[in-house]
Amino acid sequence: MTPDLDLRSLRVGALLNNSSGGCDATSREALLAILEGAGIEPAKVWDVVGKDVDQALSEAIETGVDVLIVLGGDGTIRSAAQRCDQDGPMLVPLPGGTMNMLPKALYGARPWRQALSDTLNAPFIQAVHAGEVGAHRFFVAGVFGSASLLAEARESIREGDLVGALGQGVSAIRQALGHELTYRFEGQAPSKAEAVVVLCPLPPPQSDLDVLLEAAAIDIGGAGDAVRLALMSAFRDWRADQTVTHARLQSLDIASDDPIPAILDGERFTLGRTARVARVKQAFYALRPAPGPEDALDASPTEGT
Repeated sequence: MTPDLDLRSLRVGALLNNSSGGCDATSREALLAILEGAGIEPAKVWDVVGKDVDQALSEAIETGVDVLIVLGGDGTIRSAAQRCDQDGPMLVPLPGGTMNMLPKALYGARPWRQALSDTLNAPFIQAVHAGEVGAHRFFVAGVFGSASLLAEARESIREGDLVGALGQGVSAIRQALGHELTYRFEGQAPSKAEAVVVLCPLPPPQSDLDVLLEAAAIDIGGAGDAVRLALMSAFRDWRADQTVTHARLQSLDIASDDPIPAILDGERFTLGRTARVARVKQAFYALRPAPGPEDALDASPTEGT
């Protein structure tokens, strides 16, 4: 716990995206009850739907709140994180969507009510690094190229639907095979792969360790490689797979003959034919529950990212 952090003395705002799957008619009342239990009266609560999220985020930043609680999907969370910086506000990104990538990195499998309650009871300030490509930032994972299609196969495998994995994931990857990227990791010669994955590990608590981006180039030789890699990404350490070239770095360059498909923290994008991915150190600060011996943060990304 951060000893001098008294949330009751800070301006706390909350934004609920009511169009996200994890937010319903009871969410506002539940959030206010949790805040009241912690002795916190919010400066303002924004109840919005998808089209109004950006305006509400701008208003929240402009009002000068010290802490911004956001309940929404991956797109809402990524937008909120991108608007925060080292000067604040501190962000509490609660899981209200499908993948919930940043909330899972910070809170594990906690549902949003428990994540909020645990954070308010023992707040800990967590620096969050980012990867930046063009005008876009991501805070957990960026997937560039055809391997972005592996996400569908991986989620089907996690749910035990191997037929779905084959139908949804592998057929899409087959269509993408042959659309190679040229990538260049720092200090290395250019090389080719089907896709590049870039992860943003969380810095370990109470440590001066300078955590770099973690990049992996994936060279998929065929549908069999795609199935094996999807299995490994769901259940084991994909870094050990023979199709993966792995490095820790501050930046990398990617190029393709075609526009580059990408998934940034669960959102799909289409980039230009060249892209530079660079680390943004301490892009913003989040609040999370103080880590204990049993759940201390690790500098390595979450297994199965």
